[in-house]
This record gives sequence, C-alpha cells and structure tokens, in this order.
Amino acid sequence: MAMLSFEKKYRARGGTLVGGDLFDFWIGPFYVGFFGVTTIFFAVLGTILLVWGAAIGEGLDGPTWNLWQISIAPPDLSYGLAIAPLYDGGLWQVVTVCAIGAFGSWVLRQAEISRKLGMGYHVPVAYSVAVFAYVTLVVIRPVLLGAWGHGFPYGIISHLDWVSNVGYQYLHFHYNPAHMIAITFFFTNCFALALHGGLILSVTNPPKGEPIKTSEHENTYFRDALGYSIGAIGIHRLGLFLALNAGLWSAVCIVISGPFWTQSWPEWWNWWLQLPIWF
Repeated sequence: MAMLSFEKKYRARGGTLVGGDLFDFWIGPFYVGFFGVTTIFFAVLGTILLVWGAAIGEGLDGPTWNLWQISIAPPDLSYGLAIAPLYDGGLWQVVTVCAIGAFGSWVLRQAEISRKLGMGYHVPVAYSVAVFAYVTLVVIRPVLLGAWGHGFPYGIISHLDWVSNVGYQYLHFHYNPAHMIAITFFFTNCFALALHGGLILSVTNPPKGEPIKTSEHENTYFRDALGYSIGAIGIHRLGLFLALNAGLWSAVCIVISGPFWTQSWPEWWNWWLQLPIWF
C-alpha cells in the first residue's frame, strides 16, 4: 500500500518526449509511453523475423527449431556495406535495425520515466553504454572495416564461434590492452558488489538472539578490515562506475581490433621491450 500511495506522485501527465498525452498511461505497474509502444513494435517484429529465419533455414542447411543451431548470419563480405538480398544476409540487417530500434526506444522510455520522477538521467545513460557496446559490434566496427559481414551472427553456438574466431585472428586477444582494462573492471565490479552483498546479508541475518545491525556496523567492519568505508551510497556509485567502464572498454577493445590494429596483439607489447631501461 505504501508503494501505491507513492506512485500517485509520478503517475501524472507530462514529462513525455514525443507523443504528448497519446500513450501517456500505465497498464498495471508498467508505464507505456510512445517509446514503450515502439519498443514493443521493434522487439516483436525482430523476434518474428528470427523465428521466420529459423523456419526457412536462413543461413542454415535447412529449417530447424533447435535453439542451439539457429543462426541468422550477416551478409557475405562481398556485399560490403550494401543492402543484401533477404535470404543472403538481408534478414540479419533487418533484425539489426529492429534491435537498435528496440534498445534505443527503451533508453528514451527510461528518460521519460526519469522526467516523471524528477530524477537525473543516470539510468538511461547507464543503459546507453550497453546499447553502445552492441551498436559498436554490429554497426560501428563493420562500417570501419567496410562490410556488414564483420558483424556477429544471431545464434547461440554461431555467436560463440564468432567470438572464438575473432580472438584467434589476433593470436591472443587477451593481450589486447583495452580488453585487459574491460576485464579488470568486470571482475572488480563483481568483487566490490559481492563484498557489499555479503555485508548486507550478514547485518540483516544476525545469529539467533542478536538484533539486526545498522549501517554503523557496516561502516565499522570495512574501516577495521580496509581502513576505509565508502558508505551505503558510495558503494552503489562505485558499482555503477565500474560497470559502465566495463561496458565502455569492451566496446573499445573490439572496435580497435581490425580498424586500427591488424597484427597479433602480443606484438603490440613490443614497445615494452624497447624501453631504454632494458639496455
């Protein structure tokens, strides 16, 4: 009931970016909005096209309903950046447009909800980093390399094969410095929020007979263990910073592989061996 009374504050007209009052309403707990409608449109259309591609065996030896085998492949490299025939990569191009439309619409829907709540835009901005990473893979990098065929296929096994093949193209992809930075942010984020989650569970689930602990106990624990406590708000801000950097550097590591660096990544580190300190 407390949540229902709180919702009255923001379930009000206004704050929309496009469409005015046309779709400015809720269905149950879900806000619709103009961009909610476009999200549903692109998501449903893209899903139908993927199912259709599986049904006709697009990019496969024949039709299949095995989720592990379904694969909608991008156009052949020979098509460059042109529009390919529907059954020869064109379906991948249309699905990609639908995906970008759905993801972009969701970002704008989040922005509208933020406006209604009177809060900052950190949620849509954060989600935009994930969308940027996807667009980097299927648009920015292929455009820089001159062919849509450099995008990844839509399929489980085929996508994993693509990741593996791209890694082997550069001998040892984990030597990519931007990849190292991205992985460091991923692992650090996991570690930091695991510490936070473990602490919250410990203070809210005390042994039988003991009272639930407070935030002062949380701060004291980390001051004793690490010499410093970032605080309840600070740990979430740190988690956001680490997560966004993980996504950002993931996009950087793949976009520089090919357009800006074509050799094996271990060779990039030759500069280290040439430092005068070794002579």
